[in-house]
Amino acid sequence: MKQERLNLYLVDMKYIRNLHRADDKVSSVSPQIGKQHRIYAGIIVLCNSRKYLIPLSHAVAKHTKMKPRADFDKIFDKKGKLIGVLNYNLMIPVEQAQVYKVNLKPAPNDSVSESHYKQLCIDELTWCRKNQEIIVNKANCLYNLCCGESGYKGKARCLDFVKLEQVCDKYNSRL
Repeated sequence: MKQERLNLYLVDMKYIRNLHRADDKVSSVSPQIGKQHRIYAGIIVLCNSRKYLIPLSHAVAKHTKMKPRADFDKIFDKKGKLIGVLNYNLMIPVEQAQVYKVNLKPAPNDSVSESHYKQLCIDELTWCRKNQEIIVNKANCLYNLCCGESGYKGKARCLDFVKLEQVCDKYNSRL
């Protein structure tokens, strides 16, 4: 399998719920706790010959003070403004059946907020593509640190990648 050019994808919410049941660090999309409108969007990289989606989050105040580390990166626009973050520690295994490519092409009927959101996503994706090699290497290094017997202190912040791969395989065997 070859690393493809990075694109932005949404993940099927039913699949996210299955992952969340296996590892509660997977962000919830449960309507019972008011999270049904949360989307799970990100870029797909290859780790251990599997596809992993690294979630993108929009920048919030706490991110300005955080430093990049093995499980976290900041995304900047062309002017150097912080616009998003990559949470490597929350990357999830995916197969093509669970993801949908996001259409970022402007449409004449887009609202102002839709146009703004699409442009923000385009800016985030542009930064990710420019830094693709670094992102893929960082994701693989974190995967290896978390799946081996390393003394990596950030392991507690990371998802259980091996357990989630099993959930992914079981989920796909039913499709």
